[in-house]
Amino acid sequence: MSDYGEIKPMDSQDTNTLTPRQRRILKILVQEYVSSAAAVGSATIQQLGNLGVSSATIRNELAALEEAGYVTQPHTSAGRIPTVKGYRYFVQQLMEEAELPLVEQRMIRHQFHQIRHDLDQWMRLSAAVLARTAQAASLVTPPRAVSARFRHLELISINDVLCLMILVLQDGSIHQAMLATPTPMAQEALAQISNKLNTLLANRTVREIQSSTNPELTGLRDWEAVILGHVLRVMHQVEQSMVRDVYRDGLTHVLSQPEFVDADKLRQLIEILEHRSLLESILTRILNARGVQIIIGGEGAYQEIDDVSLVLAPYGVRGTASGIMGIMGPTRMRYARAISTVRYVAHLMDSLLADVYGVEPQ
Repeated sequence: MSDYGEIKPMDSQDTNTLTPRQRRILKILVQEYVSSAAAVGSATIQQLGNLGVSSATIRNELAALEEAGYVTQPHTSAGRIPTVKGYRYFVQQLMEEAELPLVEQRMIRHQFHQIRHDLDQWMRLSAAVLARTAQAASLVTPPRAVSARFRHLELISINDVLCLMILVLQDGSIHQAMLATPTPMAQEALAQISNKLNTLLANRTVREIQSSTNPELTGLRDWEAVILGHVLRVMHQVEQSMVRDVYRDGLTHVLSQPEFVDADKLRQLIEILEHRSLLESILTRILNARGVQIIIGGEGAYQEIDDVSLVLAPYGVRGTASGIMGIMGPTRMRYARAISTVRYVAHLMDSLLADVYGVEPQ
């Protein structure tokens, strides 16, 4: 059974601070602002909400919501717009969740089964489907092994005191490094070392190598021990690095939103896509989570992205190979649509990858 059945926010907050009327007003305000991109006034809320109270009462409630930090007034005499806190409360407490319509589910499932067992096309299709269905930018990382696992090592002589180390891991990734030898070494000597290490390290993870009691492995000395250290360092770096490749789609959907006419807000969006360390820190946190995760604006540790929201989920076979997928857009996002889209595509990829690995979907 998949874990995409509930929304799990990145940060918790007190959810018992609003009266039923305030909750209703906030819900109407968020929904109308998401739809119109215009500040929402008391008259609009009165018209849409059928609350049975006057505009003056609604204005008083809006003032209370503003004082509590759920809405803000961008301009004097203007209506209100939701804050990050307001969006978070809406997503956790007020939003009505819905599954994707069955006709859309069938169409998406049919598209995936047409390209069965082609991982690269699955990634591209996932990104395209997420972007098109949610009308937002999408991000998809390929599933990768939970632990880097050794496959093959080659040491190639460049000159008497320089060699090229080529390390291949079980996921097919290739890693190269130029190494200076302590003394002149011929290709034959380098080949002997690589052959020895290939035998000793075959199909092992970093932890299995480091915990081995094999005397041939624990007894490595001099240049052999140096090469082993380089291999372990590369494998450890691979385990720490979550963003090798990111499949993207749908940026034009986001750029067409009125928020990103502002150059500073547009720059934030581009920085998320291009700033590897920021994106990696976000995705690494998501990988070990369960269910759909939502980052709204700059809440938590990501204040530099205060005008952007992300709806993300891990997918794959937990403990074997996992990736991350999701969408990115303005904080004025159709969260219910985004969540149902990410949940469904992630669940579908769970099933497809479980079939590839010959296990039951989790």
